[in-house]
Amino acid sequence: MDTPKTPTVEEINRNVKYLRLLSDRFPTIAAASTEIINLEAILNLPKGTEHFLSDVHGEHEAFRHVLKNASGAVKRKVNEIFGNTLRETEKKEICTLIYYPREKLELVKASEPDMHDWYLTTLHQLVRVCRTVSSKYTRSKVQKALPPEFAYIIQELLHESSDEPNKHQYFHVIISTIIETHRADQFIVALCNLIQRLVIDSLHLIGDIYDRGPGAHLIMDTLCHYHNLDIQWGNHDILWMGAAAGNECCIANVLRTSLRYANLVTLEDGYGINLLPLATFAMDTYASDPCKSFLPKIEEGDKTHNERTCRLISQMHKAISIIQFKLEGEIIRRRPEFEMDDRMLLHHIDLKRGVVHIDGKDYTLKDTNWPTLDPKDPYRLSIEEEDLIRKILHSFESSEKMKKHMRCFFRHGGMYQVCNSNLLFHASIPMNPDGTFKSVRILGQDYKGRALLDRVDQLIRTAYFKTGEQEEVEYAHDYIWYLWGGKDSPLFDKSKMATFERAFIEEAETHKEEKGAYYTLREQEEICDKILDEFGVTGMHRHIINGHVPVRSNQGENPIKANGKMLVIDGGFSRPYHLETGIAGYTLVYHSRGFQLVQHEPFESRAKAIEEGLDIKSTTIVVELSSHRQMVKDTDKGADLQSQIKDLEKLLYAYRNGLIKEKERMER
Repeated sequence: MDTPKTPTVEEINRNVKYLRLLSDRFPTIAAASTEIINLEAILNLPKGTEHFLSDVHGEHEAFRHVLKNASGAVKRKVNEIFGNTLRETEKKEICTLIYYPREKLELVKASEPDMHDWYLTTLHQLVRVCRTVSSKYTRSKVQKALPPEFAYIIQELLHESSDEPNKHQYFHVIISTIIETHRADQFIVALCNLIQRLVIDSLHLIGDIYDRGPGAHLIMDTLCHYHNLDIQWGNHDILWMGAAAGNECCIANVLRTSLRYANLVTLEDGYGINLLPLATFAMDTYASDPCKSFLPKIEEGDKTHNERTCRLISQMHKAISIIQFKLEGEIIRRRPEFEMDDRMLLHHIDLKRGVVHIDGKDYTLKDTNWPTLDPKDPYRLSIEEEDLIRKILHSFESSEKMKKHMRCFFRHGGMYQVCNSNLLFHASIPMNPDGTFKSVRILGQDYKGRALLDRVDQLIRTAYFKTGEQEEVEYAHDYIWYLWGGKDSPLFDKSKMATFERAFIEEAETHKEEKGAYYTLREQEEICDKILDEFGVTGMHRHIINGHVPVRSNQGENPIKANGKMLVIDGGFSRPYHLETGIAGYTLVYHSRGFQLVQHEPFESRAKAIEEGLDIKSTTIVVELSSHRQMVKDTDKGADLQSQIKDLEKLLYAYRNGLIKEKERMER
């Protein structure tokens, strides 16, 4: 421990108001001294393990499994503890039990002839694992994580060794009594959940919880109760946040995307969104229309969607798509500053000729049945469409589950995060081709770099909570949709979103979406350094961690870019990406020894993981190993604790020199 610098009387006087407040919590010399000792001890513990995930896209089973196995961290701990003392099959059994304790217990009971012996062995093994994963935390922190029902017993088992002669019988009796009182099942579940919690200290989710997968609401349920979490909002998240804020364009896009992938579970079962009005409207309006261009993208072998269901979904998909184009046209006309006139295409349609005029060229439409399109006023909703949108809007605004999940998004989320020399954001920082930060105008003022992301973050919150000047609230309400598909959006950063072209035009040339300069520039180390400097990221080993763009490993693309400064960890959880990327994406683990990038193969199913012990096959890539084991003092939390120590030292000085009186005397 470094010799503390003695504070001066001037320093004390400058901070006297704060120190008096601090004295309420630490009223005596003894109390302040004890806290300094405690904080100094914490500084010299190993740093907690951080877990980085991105782009889970509603794939809740794969997400929960990766969370449970901590990207292989649980398996590594089990291997470290038991080494060659257990067979590989036995270690696999322990891991599966830790991941899915309730389900695994049921399987064991169906096949194990001597449950008493199994309980005895398993409990000893789990206590060893739990003791190891808890060793980098203070007793106080572990205590807070303990299930109240078994808190005392677990504490005793964690801090008493069965190898000590004086404690051997004591330890054994505790285990035996747990079994004899028929509490072994509940105790095993509690221990396994505790191991899952302790093996990862903090979770960073770098955007796109929502999209095509069927379980985004289930993922959000998990996240709302996670012990230490931050979220960097992704483009799909913003779309749902905009929908929850009542933006009709966002609502239409959410519905269209969900229908495109036949994902109605999240909407109907997850959030109670009533899709009956849309189904009724679509059947009435497109009764004889095959809607072939709008057939849902479903996996091969899908048996949950028959031909009739797919037909209805395609009709609903077409209906909401056309409504979406009309609604977007209204915003684009209202906000010329968005510079999105090229996305207003309805008035370029000539239904008699069956063409649409784009960039000086006529393209044949794949579909010319537009019964709700008024050629004289193509962006006006029909009376039926207006009524439909009003009903759906009410359904979104009335969803209590959605309100709960949005509160979680705002409480734990933001556009970016700086943590332990790492800059986390989902997609992009708008940049010019020459490597300078692109200036973006918002409400008459220019923003770029960090200031742009700060302003965007503020506008998103304004759009949802509707606080502030009326002009800004109205602008924010429109801007949250712009973030989904605007060319200068840090969550999109492409030339256009070609939704219309993909739906109605065959020619692939019209589908192309040119990426912004950032996506090329981020390959350069000096550009990454420039971005890191802009966000005030310091440290010898600093990184940008991105998601958003799937890494095509099968084409030789490397997720580690710019000489290790840039890490792209698009999770690739979504099944449709697996053929495109060749893998099921990446997750990142940052522990006291350094960074490890984990490359995953596709997750088969939760059932197979439980019944056959099939874990996700993963390949670990060592990104960076520290020359010394990183301690808490090397982290942002360590810097906060050191600042607290300095304040407490000032308080001690004030007590000892009579500048502040102790509030009570400790009995001697």
